[in-house]
Amino acid sequence: MNIKAYLERIDYHGSTAPSAATLRALQLAHLLTVPFENLSIHAREPIVLEDEALSGKIVQRRRGGFCYEANGLFAALLRAIGFEVAMLSAEVARAEGGFSQPFDHMTLMVKLEQHWLVDVGFGDSFLEPLLLDERSEQVQGNRAYSIVGDGSYLILIQRDETEWKPQYRFNLQPYGYDDFAEMCRYHQSSPQSHFTQGRICSRATAEGRITLSEMRLITTFQNGERHEQPLRSEEEYKAVLRKHFGIVMVS
Repeated sequence: MNIKAYLERIDYHGSTAPSAATLRALQLAHLLTVPFENLSIHAREPIVLEDEALSGKIVQRRRGGFCYEANGLFAALLRAIGFEVAMLSAEVARAEGGFSQPFDHMTLMVKLEQHWLVDVGFGDSFLEPLLLDERSEQVQGNRAYSIVGDGSYLILIQRDETEWKPQYRFNLQPYGYDDFAEMCRYHQSSPQSHFTQGRICSRATAEGRITLSEMRLITTFQNGERHEQPLRSEEEYKAVLRKHFGIVMVS
């Protein structure tokens, strides 16, 4: 792990002492610079869940990735600078109710004096780590989050304005890359996976979020304002991808 190159990639210049303050700053820096994206799937680029391969993609080629990639490599960075990190299996909440299958999402637990839920691979979600053992709401900007118990699971729920919605459920069993490999292959190949159904590239900004969803550029702001710009050609798509995300896809 080339720590210096990774920190330069995420434009981070602060302390690397393993503390809660460092953890917060690193997660936010990552979310502001490394996009959540599935472009490899649509370019037929194999996704390899291994630290060196992920570093080559995200750090050296300045790409992003989906949960297994972004959280997997972020876990490697945190370990390299002295944090104790576990990869956790999460099941994503379905719009119609219930949750998806195990290993559908990778999230992280970091152990300091307290336990923290850390995630740089879930798209538009919490920007700073959440206390895992805290059951009251944790407010971040105009959103609030809570972690509630449900049998053997913990459920992450999010409140926008007045409505609480589940995001995913998980337990605290640690896993490794191999445990996520089958679902990673599924999301790269199955027509039922939402990742195979369209290109997405999205990252947090200081004002809100910018997202390229197929031929639409969507800009959202913390006050709820939203702008959508249709794109007219693949050339315009590539120009927007380069301008706003720093990504140049090699054919």
